[in-house]
Amino acid sequence: MSIVKRGNSKCWYIQFQYLGKTYIRSSRTTNKKLAEQMETEMKAKLHSQQFLGQKDNITVRAAIDEFCESRQGTPNHRGLITNRKVVFRLIPVHKPMSELTGHDLERFKRDRIVEGVSEQTIKHGLNLIRGAWKYARKLGYHVCELEFPSIKLSKISLRYLTDDEERRFLTCLDPKREGRGLRPYDERDSETKRCTQDAYDLVVLLLDTGARYSEISNITWSRINVEERTINLWRSKVQNETTLYMTDRVYEVMLRRSLSRNGVYVFQNRKGGSRGYASQSIRKALRNAGLSDCKIHTLRHTHATRLIQNGMNLYEVKEILGHADIKTTMRYAHLESKQVTSKARDVINRLNKMSSDKTA
Repeated sequence: MSIVKRGNSKCWYIQFQYLGKTYIRSSRTTNKKLAEQMETEMKAKLHSQQFLGQKDNITVRAAIDEFCESRQGTPNHRGLITNRKVVFRLIPVHKPMSELTGHDLERFKRDRIVEGVSEQTIKHGLNLIRGAWKYARKLGYHVCELEFPSIKLSKISLRYLTDDEERRFLTCLDPKREGRGLRPYDERDSETKRCTQDAYDLVVLLLDTGARYSEISNITWSRINVEERTINLWRSKVQNETTLYMTDRVYEVMLRRSLSRNGVYVFQNRKGGSRGYASQSIRKALRNAGLSDCKIHTLRHTHATRLIQNGMNLYEVKEILGHADIKTTMRYAHLESKQVTSKARDVINRLNKMSSDKTA
């Protein structure tokens, strides 16, 4: 029998090879005997399909659920779950997968465009459906031939903060700032002071490390070494690890926070757990600074842009940002090209000057 446990799942998984193909499927049960019975039935169905031409139907909903479960423990699992909610809302999921049509997919694309989401977001939704469709076919279910809509991704100018924009932004986040809805600093309660200070400190770390929001907002003190001024950053999205060295202002933030630490996480919520995606105050500060066209991810672009503009190459920046593939870092290639042509100009100017000096 090929009944195994995978990752942190409590359920048994059915995993075996049949006619050169590997089949993996969650039994959705913690009962091993029941899972073994399901494996026997699954093999019997495959045999019937192979020699009698019989194929079972599966609904779109069930196919998507099966596919998402098969990706449990992978970096993109959380994204699949998020997109599943949207797909379930806009696709006729009670249909058999064999009756899903290209028209259903085009309508999904159209509805998402009307909702105003980006081309990349629409593509993620269609990729989930495509993955479920392929997985259902791999498991031997009856599926139809489908032609998926093409999505042309728009080329968007890379947005990053100038030095002046960063100063304006940090001013709007200053924990001691005064403004509408804020009492004088000395009269504020401890929770308000904590929240405003956390938002400011978090942004400083994002600007100076280039890390993703979730990587910093959920980081634990076990990954911080204030004495050596290092941050051991685990990147769950791409499943890799990077050791970053603190800038002077990051060190000041971490030293101050370490002296008053009272929990596992560097940034905590009210209950002492990880901060999570609590970004309202940061997004409000962007708007107040006149940066409504910027997002929190703009801070990551700002970090990468500054590195390249000051002489680092794409492969070095790839390691700093923790990209799994250099193709992702290539969005900054035009900045490196500008640096290269600037260096070429300086080389030629220097050679011309040397030639001129010799003939003088």
